[in-house]
Amino acid sequence: MRVIIIEISAKTIKNDFIKKLTTLYAEDINEASDLHKYLALGSLIRDYCSENWKKSNKRYTEEKSKQVYYFSMEFLIGRLLGSNLLNLGIRKQCAEALSELNINLEDLEDQENDAGLGNGGLGRLAACFLDSMASLGIPGHGCGIRYDYGLFEQKIVDGYQVEIPDYWLKDGNIWEVRKENKAVKVRFGGDVKAVFKNNRLSFIHENYDEVLAVPYDTPIIGYRNNTVNTLRLWRAETVDKDFDLACFSRGEYSKAVENKFSVESISQVLYPDDSREEGKILRLKQQYFFVSAGLQSIVRRYKKMGKPILEMDEHIAVHINDTHPSIAIAELMRILVDEEMIDWDNAWRITTNIMAYTNHTILAEALEKWPVDMFKKLLPRIYMIIEEINRRFVLEIADRYGKDSSKINKMSIINNGQVYMAHLAIVGSHSVNGVAKLHTELLKHKELADFNEFYPSKFNNKTNGITHRRWLIKANPKLSDLIVDTIGSEWIYSPDKLIQLSAFSKDSAFKEKVSSIKNSNKIQFSNYALSKYGIKIDPDTIFDVQVKRLHGYKRQILNVFNIMDLYYRIKENPNLDIVPRTFFFGAKAAPSYFLAKKTIKLINTVAEVINNDKSINNKIKVVFLPNYSVSLAEKIIPCADVSEQISTTTKEASGTGNMKFMMNGAVTIATLDGANVEIHDAVGDDNIVIFGMNKDEVLKLTADGSYNSRDYFCKDMRLNRIINALTDGSLGVSPSEFVDIQISLLARNDEYFVLKDFDSYVSAQNKINNLYKNSSKWQEMCIENIAHSGIFSSDNTIRAYGKEIWGVL
Repeated sequence: MRVIIIEISAKTIKNDFIKKLTTLYAEDINEASDLHKYLALGSLIRDYCSENWKKSNKRYTEEKSKQVYYFSMEFLIGRLLGSNLLNLGIRKQCAEALSELNINLEDLEDQENDAGLGNGGLGRLAACFLDSMASLGIPGHGCGIRYDYGLFEQKIVDGYQVEIPDYWLKDGNIWEVRKENKAVKVRFGGDVKAVFKNNRLSFIHENYDEVLAVPYDTPIIGYRNNTVNTLRLWRAETVDKDFDLACFSRGEYSKAVENKFSVESISQVLYPDDSREEGKILRLKQQYFFVSAGLQSIVRRYKKMGKPILEMDEHIAVHINDTHPSIAIAELMRILVDEEMIDWDNAWRITTNIMAYTNHTILAEALEKWPVDMFKKLLPRIYMIIEEINRRFVLEIADRYGKDSSKINKMSIINNGQVYMAHLAIVGSHSVNGVAKLHTELLKHKELADFNEFYPSKFNNKTNGITHRRWLIKANPKLSDLIVDTIGSEWIYSPDKLIQLSAFSKDSAFKEKVSSIKNSNKIQFSNYALSKYGIKIDPDTIFDVQVKRLHGYKRQILNVFNIMDLYYRIKENPNLDIVPRTFFFGAKAAPSYFLAKKTIKLINTVAEVINNDKSINNKIKVVFLPNYSVSLAEKIIPCADVSEQISTTTKEASGTGNMKFMMNGAVTIATLDGANVEIHDAVGDDNIVIFGMNKDEVLKLTADGSYNSRDYFCKDMRLNRIINALTDGSLGVSPSEFVDIQISLLARNDEYFVLKDFDSYVSAQNKINNLYKNSSKWQEMCIENIAHSGIFSSDNTIRAYGKEIWGVL
């Protein structure tokens, strides 16, 4: 659907902006701060989209459209001003209007804080999906938590990660609308008693603690099509009183506000530390809190449509983004059975038809499970429902396989004193999808093989995608404009048409233009890094970038080891023929993830040694970019030459950073893991650099236990030198600083096969160096990557979800 909105002129924007600034702050343009100007502009842009927001909701109700609700713990939406201007089609007019007032639009964009609503690929995927749903005209909305402080703001102090609260809401959030009248109540704890009433067994929940869930709605603007969907985020507040005056009068000041702080903790931070029981309880509270609030809101809205509750599955689709919201299955059953008085069989039919589940990982740590005692105490009625779901499911297993205890033990939702949430998600959904072909294959035939055998029609693949509007048009406008000049603008609506660029990959004039834009982006980022961090970067070096969540399987440590090896080679041979290279890292480590935090310290320690060694003549440099975020990604990705996608094969479900770099003309160095496999299939051997073990080799080594990391340490003198350097004091830190990394690689046998893949990785890096020397060939590779990136647009992914899972297209 391409309904171009009525154009808003620069003159109109200019006049409206002046009025808005006066209304909000009673300030003259010349007196107002950039923050006030940003807030006034943001408020104005929200006004511009509000009419279509209202009309979209009204249209969905009147047409009784099937609605999609995307439940996710994370929505990493980044800054919204730029993307909203782009999707409304008024960025140029806005820039012109502000310029007439001597205001730089980019200065105002920089005033916006990144929304603290996510951490990594899971949240960014959810944000891309919301953008695509709105841009395709699908009635699709997000449901999550409005975190007061997000994950954390990362500071680097003496090379160490230090976490401080992310005060992303300190200046307010101009994009959200608080909807107090839509608040609902969520119950925790208490007791449940069964009573027989009106010829049916009913359950009464008593003595519970109640929390008020207040929604904050953010408009999600479709690309120039008049559609505005909603991201609804819930904040926890007290039901009755925030402040106990009697306690305060007695001098019990802390107790006077104790209840308020306890309740609000539910929506304060993303992923509270769960290494202790209190943290586990808080995580479970969070998950039930937003799921219950979201489902109550959905059912209430559905009933207002006047449709029978027994037909709800024909009009509603709920998508569970990873296991965090899987408790939605039990909560919807509770609402249908306890509140709507529907019999179990019909409630189960409705629930399973509504629910669909995306699995994002095969890592056991992310396939959540909760202790039964904790779960039962916190959510007594929900536990009873899960018990009944499990009882019936176990009967089905026994009916299919006989009393095969091994099948029952492996597939039960409740077993060994634990509630297995991924099992609940599979049993209670009509669709279970992986997020890349390899990942789905591993789920179906290895990790969840028993479930795939039991439900062969449930499992399917939907390879992840990224919105080309933010990651190409917005993040890289010079490249976007060149593409329009070369092949027209049809690709903006049909990103697959980027493939037309392939015809220009050998065109010398076009290659020169692409190269010039890349160089311009590199200069721009170098200037930014100097002003922001005080770091001098040579834009004529290769920009080699690994920016993503810090985790062992993502193998930032492998990247560091190659850098150390290269440094030692340059020290031994100052005339080593390499293209100067700058290695960029950006990553946050979970506060309780000790080895990940040590890896950050190692990166910064190696950077300190290399960057201060004048004898290597600036041939290599290492830069750690603190507090990696969406807005920082939009700056670094367009200037990257090399995209590091080096996870242990079989461990990365998909990845989306790989797609963003590809779309911006970076060459990928990668293992055949996740969506790297499909990138390789798309661009061919000549336009990607592959290294490391394949799937079968990794699975074999894992299964037979034949891997011995010490063999590689002893036989490869490069590894011997690097690993010894961790503890011999040569890095200028205490010998004990990195002993835990050394232990993980040798004493604990290198879980992610860093040493096994090291030689192959170094060879691949040497290949990158040689390829880059041939500028013409390198540019050809870059263009082929851009040309083939359109298949990874999230618009394509969402079309597949809409047709094959949600039934809305």
